[in-house]
Amino acid sequence: MLPFKVHVLGCGSALPTLRHNASAQVVEIRGKLFLVDCGEGCQTQLRRSRLGFSRIDNIFISHLHGDHCFGLIGLISTMGMLGRTAPLHIYSPAELGPMLDAQMELFCHGFDYKVVFHAIDTKSEEVIYEDRSLVVTTIPLEHRVPCCGFLFREKPTLPHIRRDMIDMYGIPVCQINNIKCGQDWIEPDGTLVPNSKFVFPAAPPRSYAYCSDTKYTPALSKILSGVSTLYHESTYGSDNLQMAQKYFHSTAGQAAMLARDSNVGKLILGHYSARYDDESVLLNEAKAIFENTYLSDELDVIDV
Repeated sequence: MLPFKVHVLGCGSALPTLRHNASAQVVEIRGKLFLVDCGEGCQTQLRRSRLGFSRIDNIFISHLHGDHCFGLIGLISTMGMLGRTAPLHIYSPAELGPMLDAQMELFCHGFDYKVVFHAIDTKSEEVIYEDRSLVVTTIPLEHRVPCCGFLFREKPTLPHIRRDMIDMYGIPVCQINNIKCGQDWIEPDGTLVPNSKFVFPAAPPRSYAYCSDTKYTPALSKILSGVSTLYHESTYGSDNLQMAQKYFHSTAGQAAMLARDSNVGKLILGHYSARYDDESVLLNEAKAIFENTYLSDELDVIDV
C-alpha cells in the first residue's frame, strides 16, 4: 500500500511551552503533502521532519486562533525566498482573507508564485479538495470562533489482478484493464468466465479525520463513522471539565467517547493544555473508554 501518514509538527494549545509546539500537522498521502494548521514554529518543525517546503501545495487552516495560524505568513514568505513558482492554495474561514492580503502587501513583495485563497464554510460538510486518489471534506466543529476539522478520504481503487489466472486463460495484456474494471472473459468456444476468477479486492480505502478545537459534539459520530484514524483535541482532563465547557474544548474522556461511538480504528490525542506536565493522565482517562488511544508528540509519524 502507498504511504498514508501524519507527521505531527505541534500538538500543544494556545500557551507556548518548551515541551510542545503550536498546532501543525502534515498529512502525507501518495507522495503529496498537505499542511493542516500552521502555528508558530511550523517552519522549524518542517525542517526537523525533513519535509520539503516545496512539496506543500495546499494548506488547511481550521480557525483563526493564533496557535493555529500565526506561522502562516512566515511560511509564505520563506517559500517565496526559496524561489517557489507553483501556486499555493490556502483553505480557511473567510475572515482570514483580508488579513492575509494585508500581511502579504506588507511582507511579501516580488515573489514568483501566487497564493490562492479559498474561503470555506465551517458550518457544513463540503468537499474542498479533490484529486484522482483523495477527497478532503470539512467537518463542522463547535468552538468560540468559526471552526472546522478536515476529513481526508482515499478514493476506492480498482481490484488487484490474479496473475496466475490471467496466465492460465491466456488473456492478452490489452484486456487486463478491462478485467480490472469488471469485465468478464469469453473463451474462444463461447464459455463465459466470471470476472471474480481474475481479481481479488483492493485494500479498503483509508481515512484520517482532524478535529481541532471543539467542544464535545456527539453528533459528529455520524460524520466520523468508521474513520481509520481520528485526531481529536483533548485540551483538558475530566478534572477541568468546567474549563472545557467554558472555552469550548473537549476532555480526553469526551474525545474517547466520540471515538467509541464513531467506531474509529484508533484515536490520537493532542492540543494539550500547558497545565499538564505529564499527559499520561489524559491517555489513561481516554483508554478507560476507548482502548486503542495514543498520545501525539512532536515529530511523531502516525501510520493511518
